[in-house]
Amino acid sequence: MASLGQITIPRAPSFDMSLLRRRFDRPMRTRIGFSGRIASALSNVGEQTQVSAKPSLSQRVIEEEAKVMVGTYARAPVVLSSGKGCKLVDAEGKEYLDCASGIAVNALGHGDPDWLQAVTEQAALLAHVSNVYYTIPQIELAKRLVATSFADRVFFCNSGTEANEAAIKFSRKFQRFTHPEDKQVSTGFIAFTNSFHGRTLGALALTSKEQYRTPFEPIMPGVTFLEYGNIEAAADVIRSGKIAAVFVEPIQGEGGIHSATKEFLQSLRSACDAAGALLVFDEVQCGLGRTGNLWAYEAFGVTPDIMTVAKPLAGGLPIGAVLVTERVAETIKYGDHGSTFAGNPLVCSAAIAVLDKVSKPSFLSSVGSKGRHFKDLLVKKLGGDTHVKEVRGEGLIIGVELHVPANPLVDACRDSGLLILTAGKGNVVRIVPPLIISDEEIERAVEIISHNLTALD
Repeated sequence: MASLGQITIPRAPSFDMSLLRRRFDRPMRTRIGFSGRIASALSNVGEQTQVSAKPSLSQRVIEEEAKVMVGTYARAPVVLSSGKGCKLVDAEGKEYLDCASGIAVNALGHGDPDWLQAVTEQAALLAHVSNVYYTIPQIELAKRLVATSFADRVFFCNSGTEANEAAIKFSRKFQRFTHPEDKQVSTGFIAFTNSFHGRTLGALALTSKEQYRTPFEPIMPGVTFLEYGNIEAAADVIRSGKIAAVFVEPIQGEGGIHSATKEFLQSLRSACDAAGALLVFDEVQCGLGRTGNLWAYEAFGVTPDIMTVAKPLAGGLPIGAVLVTERVAETIKYGDHGSTFAGNPLVCSAAIAVLDKVSKPSFLSSVGSKGRHFKDLLVKKLGGDTHVKEVRGEGLIIGVELHVPANPLVDACRDSGLLILTAGKGNVVRIVPPLIISDEEIERAVEIISHNLTALD
């Protein structure tokens, strides 16, 4: 057993670090064989390192990454090598309590035995054949998603941004299909402040942060951004008759853990019904059990026409899904959309394992109670600090808004063995642990955050 302070966490299965080092070194040796100059240079470096300290495996990985990867990520300086449950281990053997879960992806933590069995058994049978053919896991997963939601039909893709791209296309096709005689149909969209819907060009056009959009303009036109929660402003624009669909996150994740009110979502539903616009819920981050309900919309008494889901669905493997009503589905015909990899047998088998566990009432109830415990502790331990403005969230999607940038606290917690994220305008600590986190691990996480508040001074 490995100990994090007063909390004892089961040690991950033994991991052969020498195997990791050999795996990393192999490509370097191959490249050396092709270049005498590189070999000579590395030989000189080797001679120098006899005097200076040899860089760690993590340092070497980070240096090599900078040489071969496109620089799109401002990564934390950690090379993770293994994990079990809510614990991760880096290349040097340091342990971390994971309250980031791969950005709200690893709902069942790391190495869940049922997930692992589903993946290995399916990989031995059939991994991929494309959507030219039928496969049983895809149909079984679709049946489960329909049975547990408002939806009548499902379209599979590979990520959250792809799900939102599909929802954009479906919305416009719906308007053209239902208004065949109109020369000009509704093609516009409404999105909201602090929204995040993805980084491909269509989804990016629905994402509020200008710094994400500006370098790639012109992007998809016709998007109107409104204040999140402003009922009157949304109703006025929807009534214009130019809106194909309204995209909204019931609980915003990347935008800073902001929850919609029931009145706001109900007003959007009413306005869309009156104007013939579609209502699209983006539950990529807040759906599939994270709030303590299977779907976030259930707490609001409002059902959308389209819902996009992704992050936790396959427990770490790439998958996205667009859930639609029959009214929307009947407007989509052969060839209107597609994807080579989407919904292949491997990811669908993994997703079935996740959905079967997460959808159990007892599991969802535990998420709700753990979320309340987490928030209560955060309020108790952090509430009196001058840097802390608010603790908010539902279930296990929690935000701690600060009066100052959150990065120093996130970095200090990482050094202390806790992984958390930022959100909003960089002043929100985002806490999205695996849904299996224990009360003891919650208490340890709050203890580390509280202890490191001095990093904000």
